[in-house]
Amino acid sequence: MKAGFHFSAILIALLLGGCATRPPLATVPQVDLKRYEGRWFEIAKYPNWFQRGCVADTTAEYTAQPDGTIRIVNRCRQKNGSIREARGQASVVPGSNNAKLRVRFAGSPIAAGYWIIGLDEKNYSWALVGHPSRQLLWILSRESQMKSQTYSQIVTLAENLGYKPERIEKSNQTAPQ
Repeated sequence: MKAGFHFSAILIALLLGGCATRPPLATVPQVDLKRYEGRWFEIAKYPNWFQRGCVADTTAEYTAQPDGTIRIVNRCRQKNGSIREARGQASVVPGSNNAKLRVRFAGSPIAAGYWIIGLDEKNYSWALVGHPSRQLLWILSRESQMKSQTYSQIVTLAENLGYKPERIEKSNQTAPQ
């Protein structure tokens, strides 16, 4: 995912964030960033224009850095089979118990909200990530496939948080783990 894609998406998300009339988006109580680190597979998302070229195998990898930030590497397979990559950095929003991050991708002067709004607190096997505007949403998993019962429970959680389940689009994961 090229930096330009993320810059524009971040700007749009920030602008839309001011339009919400719903209650503020709730996050999980806390996140252990050491356990959150590693590779996540995108299981589903709200469609967004900056990922339109991604047709399969979308992943995000998070790595803690010595300065307290988190390195982000997003990858996806494009229609022609090539892998597109975007690199970014996240920092924790103070006072959020690590549940709110500010994410900035290479070349972007703006950081956007990355809120962890659902999480398998026992195993960190799945996460539900959104933006405070409720215009962006991702369902992530440590495995490339997710049990349908777990997926349904996460979609219900997203709906309870003010997201529209009919907008959620499943992602195609074809690559082996």
